[in-house]
Amino acid sequence: MAHGTWGRRLRHKVAPLAVPVLLAIADAMLVNGVELDLEVGVSMVAAAALLVRRRFPLLVFLFTLPGLYIGYIWFAPMIALYTLAARRPGRARLGACALLLIAAHFFPYPISDFELTAYRENTLVLIDASVTSAAPIALGLLVRTRRELASRVEDLTRSLRREDRLLADRVKTTERARLAREMHDVVAHQVSLISLQAGAVQVSTEDAEARAGARTIRELSVRTLEELRHMVGVLRADGGEAAEARDLAPQPDLEELPRLIEMSALNVTYERGVVAGTGGANGAKTVERAAFRTVQEALTNVRKHAPGAQVRVRVDPVDTVRRAAMDGVEADGPQADGAAAAAEDGRTAQGLRVEIRNGPPDATATVPALPGGGHGLVGLRERAQSLGGTLEARRTSDGGFVVRAEFPYAAG
Repeated sequence: MAHGTWGRRLRHKVAPLAVPVLLAIADAMLVNGVELDLEVGVSMVAAAALLVRRRFPLLVFLFTLPGLYIGYIWFAPMIALYTLAARRPGRARLGACALLLIAAHFFPYPISDFELTAYRENTLVLIDASVTSAAPIALGLLVRTRRELASRVEDLTRSLRREDRLLADRVKTTERARLAREMHDVVAHQVSLISLQAGAVQVSTEDAEARAGARTIRELSVRTLEELRHMVGVLRADGGEAAEARDLAPQPDLEELPRLIEMSALNVTYERGVVAGTGGANGAKTVERAAFRTVQEALTNVRKHAPGAQVRVRVDPVDTVRRAAMDGVEADGPQADGAAAAAEDGRTAQGLRVEIRNGPPDATATVPALPGGGHGLVGLRERAQSLGGTLEARRTSDGGFVVRAEFPYAAG
C-alpha cells in the first residue's frame, strides 16, 4: 500500500518537476561542458528556476533568458515559455515573451559578434528563433484548451447525471401517484365494506361477545382507513409536502400500545419500564413510532405463525447510541451521523429497547390462512438501521420466537 502511494506521488508530483530540470541541466552540460564558467553558471540558474515554474511562470521565463542568450541553451526557456502559455495565457504577455526569446536567440553573445550583412545566416537564425518561440506557445495553448474542454465535458456529464436523476424522480413521483390511486381504489373500498359489515353485525346481533368482536373489527377498520389515507397522502406528495404530510398526520406512540395489544386478541403480557425520551420531542416521537410498528408487526407474525402462543412485550430505556455506533451499524442520514458523533465524543444517550417474545404455538389452535410477503422483518430492520439502532429476530430454544429492537433517541 505504501509502495503504491509513493509510486503515485513520484509519478504525479515529483516527475513533472524533476524531469524538466534534469533535461535543462543535461542541455547545459552538452552545450557548455562541465567546467564552471559564466555560461555554465547562467545555464544552471535557468535550470534550477524551473523548479518553481508552475508558481511563477513569468518570472522563471525571464530567469531563463540569460541562459539562452549567454549559455546557448534551449530546453529551459522553451519549457518556461510552454508553462507560461499553459498557465497564464494572455496575448500581450505571450507576444512580448515570444519577442524576448527570439531576440535572445537571434542576437549573439557578445553583441559585438553580430554581423548585420550576413543576410542568409541571419535569416536562418531568425526563422529558427521564431519556431523555437512559437512551438512551446502553441503546445501550451493546446494543453490548456484540452484541460478546459475536459472540464467542460465533466461539467456536462454532471449536468446530464443531474437531469437523469430529475427524470428518475419525476418517473418515481408518477409511479407513486399511480400506486396511491390503486391503494385508494382497491384497499379503501374493501376496508370500508368490512367496516360497514361489522357495524351491521354490531347493531343486529344480540350476542354480547359477537357485538364486542364486531366493534373491535369496526375500530380496526376505521384506524386502517385513517392510516391508509395518511400513506396515500405521503405517496402523492413529494419533497417538503411529504414531510408536511407526515408531520400533520396522527402517528401512533407508546401510549397506544395497550390498545393495540387489547385489540390483537392474543395472550399478551405487557411490561413497561420508566421511559423518558431524552432526544427531544421529535426524537422521542420518531422512536416511539418505530417501537409501536415493531410491536405491531411482531404481534401480526405471532397471529400468523404461532396461534395460541403466550406473548410477552417489554419496553425499557437503554443506553444504545454507543453500542449501535461501535457495532458498525450501517445507517444513513443525519440520524446516524448524530449517533456516531455522540459515540465519538464519549457521551451516552438514552434510547429505547423493545422486546417481543412468544412461546411455541398451541398445537390445538387453528392456523389462520393469512397472506404474507415475507417483508415485515426486513422492513423493521431497515427502519431500525435508518434510525441508528439495531434489530434482532431469531428463534428460541423452546420453539418460540423473539424480536428485540433498540433505538437511540438521538435518531430524531
